[in-house]
Amino acid sequence: MLHGFLSYLMRCTVSGDTYTVFGYLGKQVRDNIHSKDLVRAFGEFHRQPRQAAVYNIGGGRASNCSMLEAIGLCQQIAGSELLWELSDQARAGDHRWWISDLGPFREDYPDWELEYDIEAVLREIYEHNVEEWSVVS
Repeated sequence: MLHGFLSYLMRCTVSGDTYTVFGYLGKQVRDNIHSKDLVRAFGEFHRQPRQAAVYNIGGGRASNCSMLEAIGLCQQIAGSELLWELSDQARAGDHRWWISDLGPFREDYPDWELEYDIEAVLREIYEHNVEEWSVVS
């Protein structure tokens, strides 16, 4: 529930479980990266390692959303309404806004770019799990 929020959010949308948004009125923003994009970034680094280089890798400006935007996309993709509630209490250590700066990595590895945006990630999550999550328990 507290990590991997896109898959949990889609699961709740499909299954009918209630989702809780913690704090910030659902306007907190996160960037998200597909595991395939991340593995390709690892591959670029492995082929040409940069000694002592440190990078923040995420979805950056091309793949990010607020909680409210993610809810809207899940509902659109799944074709059903999400039951959700808002907790006034934000999670400890949570950020209101986080978008990774991919500039330093792209400078060192200009051939790498994201292939998946938020909508593509959510569609894949839905398509791979809808049958399992739709089963009434």
